[in-house]
Amino acid sequence: MAGGLMRYRTLGRDSAHRKALLRNLVTSLFKHESISTTWHKAKEAQRWAEKLITLAKRDTQASRLSAMGKVFEPEIVMPILFNKLGKRYADRPGGYTRVLRIEPEKEDQAPSAILELVDGPKDMRLALTARTIAFGQSQAEEENREFEITDMTAHNIMKVTRFRKNGDEDLHEMVKKFKDLHDKGDEGVEEIKKRRVYPELLRSR
Repeated sequence: MAGGLMRYRTLGRDSAHRKALLRNLVTSLFKHESISTTWHKAKEAQRWAEKLITLAKRDTQASRLSAMGKVFEPEIVMPILFNKLGKRYADRPGGYTRVLRIEPEKEDQAPSAILELVDGPKDMRLALTARTIAFGQSQAEEENREFEITDMTAHNIMKVTRFRKNGDEDLHEMVKKFKDLHDKGDEGVEEIKKRRVYPELLRSR
């Protein structure tokens, strides 16, 4: 944009193709809770998804009409968006999605990322926080010492449980599952094994 800052990434497409791409990405996100794509596409789709969830929380005729034009498969996505997600995030002031940078599968591949809905069944940050706690507990037991939670882990616990319904219970249950896996010699789950999430990004929302 001449004489000013570009307000969004073009993603190498004209306006119509860009909108179609973002509609496709957020449709997949709402249907599956988590998607993998390039870093730049994930960041743009995140903005689109956040606005749609805000519309769902308003739940007016105008917001429904606006949202319907921004997704594909509205007969499937609209109930998810306005019923399931609108209720999930009713008390959350923002930050309904999270982007985690991941290692590309190929060396020449563009920077990759996971875009996910927070506080859902596929919340990667919840899983990684639980895994960290479980590993720390098992290691402390092996070394016959008391387990201490680090400041970063405490920060992540607060983040993943603050607005999540039954957050403490969900975290406790997942910690137990990871601890059982660790005690059996398996320190991870298949989804986390496939791609390494950069740990420094776990402090982002």
